[in-house]
Amino acid sequence: MGKKIGSERLGDLYQPGKKVRKRREWRGVKDTFYDYSRWLHNMGVLGKFMMNKNNVKAFFRYRWMVNYLAVPMMVDRHTAGLRGNHLRIAHTEYDLVVEDIAKLMQNMFQADKNIGKDEELSKKIVILDENEMSHLLCGFPNLIGLGREIPAVYVSVLLQQDAVCPYIDVAQEYGLSGDVCPMPEAEAGVSIADDFPIFGACAIQCNTTCDGSMMGNGIMARRLEGEHGIPCFQLAAPMRHTEDGVQEYAAQEIRNAIKFIEDCTGEKWDWDAYFECAKRFNAETRERLEWLDMSTTEYPQVIGANLALYTETVYMAIGGKVPAFLDADKKITKLAMDSYKKKEMIVPEYRHRAIIWGVQAQYYTDFLPWLQNCWGILPLVDMLSLVSTRMISEDDPEQAIYDMAHLYENMIMRNRTHGGYKVLLDDLWRFCEQFNADMVILWEHMSCKALDGMHGMFEEQARIHGIKLIWATHDLMDPRVVPRASLRQDVNRYMRSVLREEPLDPSLEEIDDGSSW
Repeated sequence: MGKKIGSERLGDLYQPGKKVRKRREWRGVKDTFYDYSRWLHNMGVLGKFMMNKNNVKAFFRYRWMVNYLAVPMMVDRHTAGLRGNHLRIAHTEYDLVVEDIAKLMQNMFQADKNIGKDEELSKKIVILDENEMSHLLCGFPNLIGLGREIPAVYVSVLLQQDAVCPYIDVAQEYGLSGDVCPMPEAEAGVSIADDFPIFGACAIQCNTTCDGSMMGNGIMARRLEGEHGIPCFQLAAPMRHTEDGVQEYAAQEIRNAIKFIEDCTGEKWDWDAYFECAKRFNAETRERLEWLDMSTTEYPQVIGANLALYTETVYMAIGGKVPAFLDADKKITKLAMDSYKKKEMIVPEYRHRAIIWGVQAQYYTDFLPWLQNCWGILPLVDMLSLVSTRMISEDDPEQAIYDMAHLYENMIMRNRTHGGYKVLLDDLWRFCEQFNADMVILWEHMSCKALDGMHGMFEEQARIHGIKLIWATHDLMDPRVVPRASLRQDVNRYMRSVLREEPLDPSLEEIDDGSSW
C-alpha cells in the first residue's frame, strides 16, 4: 500500500509539484482494506460507465469530461484521516453520489443530439438549473429532471480545481464582466463554447441567488430556445422569502411551472407519485436532524464537507425520488449512533468547534477535512447544510404547493444570502449557541455582494458574542485568483498569531497542492 503514514503525518501524502496519485494513506489493516475496496467500487462504476459507447464519445466531445479521471482522488481527499465508522459513513455517502452522477451523465449522453440522439428519451427530460430543487419532477413519474450544469461545472470543480477556468475566460472574452460570480459565468461560458449536451423537452430556470445567475440564465435560454427550440420557463422565487406577503406569489410560480411542464411534455401531474416522494423526503429530513442533534453534543459524528456535499445531493437533486438514498441515510444514522455511544472522535483532539458560514470555495471543499486534521478545528456544520428542515405535506395538495414554494425559496446558497439581515447574520449566532461553537470560519466569496457588504457587521457581532472569527477569502470556482494555499494561510496566521496554537499535524500546515487534482 506504499509508505505507512499515521494520521499525524497526512502532509507526507503530498508530493511537491506533483499530483497525489502514487501513495495511499495507511489506516491500519482493516480500514485500509475497506478503503481500498471502496476505491475498487468507484473504479468499477467508472469502468462500467466507459463501456457505454455514448459515454466514450462524450469523453472526446466535451472538454469537461476529462476531469472525471480524478473521481477516486476526490473521494480520497474527503476521507483523509478517517477511521472506523467515520470512514464508512463517508464512503456510504460518496459511493451513492458517484453512482448517481454516472447515471445522470449516461442519460444525458444517450439523449444528447450530438451523441446518442435518443429523441424519445429527450422528450422525457426536463432541464433544471444547477442549484435548483428538483421537487417539480416528483409529480411527474414518467419524466426525468436533469441539470446539465451539475456534471459540467459543479462536479468538475470538485474533481479538478481549475476545471472551469477555460469557460470563465470564454465568458469574459464574450464581453461579460470579470467581477461577477464565477459560477454563473462558467455556466454561461460552457453555453457560449457550445460544450453542453443538447437534449430535453423543456427547461425550468430559476433566479437561484443573484444577478449573476440571472445573467447566465439569459445567455443559456437564448441558446436553448433560439438555436435548439427548447422552451424555457423562468421560475422567479421571491428574494425576501421570509415575508408572509410573498408566499401566495411563490405558490403561484410553482403552479405555473407545473402547467408549463404539462404543456411541453403532455404528461399530467400525479399527486400520488408526489406524495410518495414527499414521505421519503420527510424521512430523509428526520435522519438529517438526528445527525445535527449529535453535532450539538461533545461527540459529533456526521460533519464537515461530507455532510455538506451529501446534503446538497439528497436535499436538492434527489428530493425523495430515489429510495436508495433513504436506505443510505438510515445506514449512516446507525453507524453514527454506534460511534456516538462509544464516544468515538473523528480526530485525536478537538480544540475548537466551528460553524462554517458563507458560500464555500467550490475548488477546495476538502478545506474542511484539512481544518480538522491540521488544527483540530471541528467543522460541525456549514451554511449550505442548514437549509429547511421542516416537514412537508404528505397528503394535502394545496399545502403541498406552498411547501414546494418554500423549498424553492430556501434552495442551497439562496436561503441565507437572501431573505434579509436575520437569516444571514442573526441566525449565525443562534447556530453558534445551538452547536456550542466557539469559532466561525467565514467564507468570503470575493464576488458575492450579499456577503461582502456585511463584513464589518460580522466582525462587530463576533466580538459581542465572544466568537473567534476567521475569514477565508476565495473566488468560488477560480483558484487563479485565490490559490488553495492562501486559504490555508488565512487559518495558519490566525491560529499562530492570535491564538498562539501549534498544529495538530504539522506536516499539513504547509503543503504543495498547486498541481494536485
